[in-house]
Amino acid sequence: QVQLVESGGGLVQAGGSLRLSCAASGRTFSLYTMGWVRQAPGKEREFVAAISRNGVRTYYADSVKGRFTISRDNAKNTVYLQMNSLTPEDTAVYYCAASAGGSVTTLRSQREYDYWGQGTQVTISS
Repeated sequence: QVQLVESGGGLVQAGGSLRLSCAASGRTFSLYTMGWVRQAPGKEREFVAAISRNGVRTYYADSVKGRFTISRDNAKNTVYLQMNSLTPEDTAVYYCAASAGGSVTTLRSQREYDYWGQGTQVTISS
């Protein structure tokens, strides 16, 4: 079992930045490919970004590429999502998720994830 707890969400103005954190506990964090997924009101969950077990490889949705950066610190059992140049379209609940068998590209599919956090709300005002 892996427990995931997100933090760092909040309300910011368009053009601002936020950094989300996801702290993991339980089994060895470095065994998991990690991803961020978001769900906007009235919409389905959407892949945002993924990072490989050792942090070398990353993969982003086109909608966030160049604005968001995913990173991880295996010594701290934490994955981060730095979000810059935020727009109201980024408003959503952001979830981190862990995958034992997936790669950064296969994590576009939510079926690849084994564990999910509870989510953190991000609201961007115009």
